[in-house]
Amino acid sequence: MTNQENIRNFSIIAHIDHGKSTLADRLLELTGTIDAKKMMPQFLDSMDLEREKGITIKLKAIRMEVDTGKIKMENLRPEYQNSKFILNLVDTPGHVDFSYEVSRSMAAVEGAILLVDATQGIQAQTLANLNLAKKQGLKIIPVINKIDSEQAKVEECIEELANVLNVMPEYIFKISAKTGQGVQEVLHAVIEQVPPPNKSPAGTLTGDAPFRALIFDSDYDSFKGVLAYVRVVDGEISDREKIFLIATNTEAEVKELGFLAPTAKPQQKLQAGDIGYIATGIKEPGKVHAGDTITKLQTTNYKLQTTPLPGYQEPKPMVFASLYPENPDDFDLLKTALSKLKLNDPALVFEAEMKEALGRGFNCGFLGTLHIEIVAERLEREFGLTLVISIPSVVYKVFDKKGKEIMVHSASDWPDQSSIATTEEPWVSLEVICPVNYIGKIMDILKDLRGNYCATDYLTNERAIIIFETPLRGIIANLYDKIKTVSQGYASMNYNMLGFRQGKLVKMEILIAGKKEEGFSRIVAEDDAYIEGKKTVEKLKEVLPPEQFAVALQAVIGGKIIARETITPRRKDVTGYLYGGDVTRKNKLLDKQKKGKKLLKQKGRVNVPAKAFLEVFKA
Repeated sequence: MTNQENIRNFSIIAHIDHGKSTLADRLLELTGTIDAKKMMPQFLDSMDLEREKGITIKLKAIRMEVDTGKIKMENLRPEYQNSKFILNLVDTPGHVDFSYEVSRSMAAVEGAILLVDATQGIQAQTLANLNLAKKQGLKIIPVINKIDSEQAKVEECIEELANVLNVMPEYIFKISAKTGQGVQEVLHAVIEQVPPPNKSPAGTLTGDAPFRALIFDSDYDSFKGVLAYVRVVDGEISDREKIFLIATNTEAEVKELGFLAPTAKPQQKLQAGDIGYIATGIKEPGKVHAGDTITKLQTTNYKLQTTPLPGYQEPKPMVFASLYPENPDDFDLLKTALSKLKLNDPALVFEAEMKEALGRGFNCGFLGTLHIEIVAERLEREFGLTLVISIPSVVYKVFDKKGKEIMVHSASDWPDQSSIATTEEPWVSLEVICPVNYIGKIMDILKDLRGNYCATDYLTNERAIIIFETPLRGIIANLYDKIKTVSQGYASMNYNMLGFRQGKLVKMEILIAGKKEEGFSRIVAEDDAYIEGKKTVEKLKEVLPPEQFAVALQAVIGGKIIARETITPRRKDVTGYLYGGDVTRKNKLLDKQKKGKKLLKQKGRVNVPAKAFLEVFKA
């Protein structure tokens, strides 16, 4: 049995690309968890997508065992020397779209390393993650990274961080995760400052209480069923014991349990304070939810007496897009794939729908456009699916003339305009942190969102926070990329939901060769309808291949055409083989071609390739 006092559960939180995964690498090396020959950069970023994009998408948990007698730690306090410690590290994402992953990791730990890039300073997601950590009551260890960089502004960053945390500058650690400089001091701080998990929320000694474990993530194994990644809060569980999942009212038997160090290491027992995995044997992914509580199955009365653990911040998807398989026969495969992805991505919600043009598919809820892109890529790579993706939209409230409230998740659900009394859309509070010399350019972008300017607060003389209230639909239109572009990568953003507010909204439809393409339909503000319609048909003109006949592209609102483009037809040189003679021979052939094209225009159909949907969505 591991001594409770010698367990440390902690996570690394930071803005995107501030060095979380690199610091995790150094800690794995320093503790000897990974053999030097097997070590590779961003070791915990195991997905191909994470390595390609250079970002962490999934939280990762890994167990490190430290013997302070074997590792030279001269500066460690005497009471911690010559002892063995268990360090459970949870590495988390930094992108705004994956903040729910951070909230899940924080529910499983007692401390957090707050990492700040010395070349960029405090960013929007740094503050968002810090607020999450404070709400959870975690011990925060402030660390400045990349001090070896030529662009590092170490003293400025220390001043910013000291002001935000209200601590003395000497309590802030200065490291280079790349070279390993100062990392051992951070390891000392984790051992000395992060509290051990020796008390349950009720205040009882965890080892004496009935078994309870919080599920913070899950995965699927075709042999072992659903693997639940858990933080054991109370009691202990042994292999082959019967378990009960409170939220889904599901009974199961432990097929295997153990630690991740870094690969699965089966054990006979998990005890209070441990972070590990439980193979449930459950083959239905929907029965295991992140945030659920696992208890032991004994009697019916026991089930009713066990109090569920407080879970984590539930993700609320506010961006919706429809996913359709290009091959209609792949519908069942798409359904299975989405069920398996939802196991370790609880922010993903989906329900089946059918559209005449696209066949059977799913209307899915996401947290942002990067989230859509990542899910689509994973479906393509991990399950071999080719998808058609509709233009993303947010959830709207529509009140008809009888006062009935309708929640609209996609343009296809929008009721007839004549029956609508009022419409409401979600608004967000947007925070943009940037150097002061970029404020003007960023304000120009924010004004286009037609929101409300609130305030500008200054972190230091060089950097400021702009607070802006705006409709959510403006955020999902690649706002993140636009802000990064105008600020040369120095600005960052974060947003929080404010609720629904009234707005003038209409449904814009796109006709291609006179036929409505439901996949391109979207909800737009009445004032922006012409601009949005013109942009869409212009983009379609670029991406659609030409046909043998002229193809009309029209943006329509309530039967009224507001924008139009025409794709010119491909034209065969029907007179090329003529080598002379009267001009009437040439005209006769041209007239015949003209009649054929006219007939094609009346009867011809345009097949929209999946690539076109993606291109318009990205635009």
